[in-house]
Amino acid sequence: MNKPIMAKATAVWLVDNTTISFKQIAEFCGLHELEVQGIADGDVAAGVKGFDPIANNQLTQEEIDAAEKDPLHKLKLKFNAAAVGEEKRRGPRYTPLSKRQDRPNSILWLVKFHPELTDGQISKLVGTTKPTIQSIRERTHWNISNMQPIDPVALGLCKQSELDAAVQKAAAKRAAEGEVMSDDERRKLVSTEQSLAADPEPRIPTAISGLETFTLGGDPRGDDEDRDQDPIVDADSFFNLPDRDEDEDEDEDEDDEATR
Repeated sequence: MNKPIMAKATAVWLVDNTTISFKQIAEFCGLHELEVQGIADGDVAAGVKGFDPIANNQLTQEEIDAAEKDPLHKLKLKFNAAAVGEEKRRGPRYTPLSKRQDRPNSILWLVKFHPELTDGQISKLVGTTKPTIQSIRERTHWNISNMQPIDPVALGLCKQSELDAAVQKAAAKRAAEGEVMSDDERRKLVSTEQSLAADPEPRIPTAISGLETFTLGGDPRGDDEDRDQDPIVDADSFFNLPDRDEDEDEDEDEDDEATR
């Protein structure tokens, strides 16, 4: 096994009981360094009880002492004969019920900001199905108008280290195949901090959908030839107002003089 059992609880114990660096703990427990820093700050794994790796035969005190003295020393998991031949269970990633409603938003984020990821990689990262990913790619998902892209790491659906590894693997595969990313795809590649700080995209209300191209400018009659053949009439003719006679103008002038 490459990492201890109850890795996050083990990281909590190491943070609380040793002076080992965050990087060393992250490498040993299979976590991202920012996650370990979050544990130290109390933002991650709140309420998780520390799991003593020495008492549970995963580390030796000598190994911890060596890591505390040398920041470059990598912790080594104590050999456990019972773990030989054991493999990680293969299957779909379990997503808690409280976070399943946010899964489409995380898929939209991955599709938008990491277009190089395959449907299989996205499925493993957030625990979803390929038809759901395809519907979001093609914007045919039933709730696409109400969805907002949200980083799956911020939602707790996957780890930053897992996302980074998937992105690097996908980019290396595309480079090996000689496929070049377009400018639009390259511009979409942003960091987690940038995506979280970005303003939400404006959405057009469904009541006025289809009016995006409506404008008040321009002559609806078309080109110059149509305007020459059908000139615009004056305002009086447009409203069918009767022409005023000269006699009426003279009568009005006489009435004004009599009044004065």
